[in-house]
Amino acid sequence: MPDTDVPSPSAAHRTWWRAPLVASAPGLPLILLNHLWFTSHGGPGPFGGVLHWATGLLALAWVLPHRRSLRGLRIAAAGAGLACALFPPSFALLLGLAWSVST
Repeated sequence: MPDTDVPSPSAAHRTWWRAPLVASAPGLPLILLNHLWFTSHGGPGPFGGVLHWATGLLALAWVLPHRRSLRGLRIAAAGAGLACALFPPSFALLLGLAWSVST
């Protein structure tokens, strides 16, 4: 009688870790720097939710089951987490650019 708890080799995704690693390598330092910067300026304010979403989505990309069928969801979660981590610094850069152009 075959054991149904063991995934078949065809269902296992051997390179499941690539998308979370590629997104976490720049994403986690950005989240940490954003958190430290916001903490030094009185708290995260409106960007606090974005930092929580970024952390949660990157964690989700790592803990999803290692099946090939979830590869798209893992890539989407990792990409969205990285985008959320990039949002506060890119917003600050665009705001600084707008201020420098207007004066």
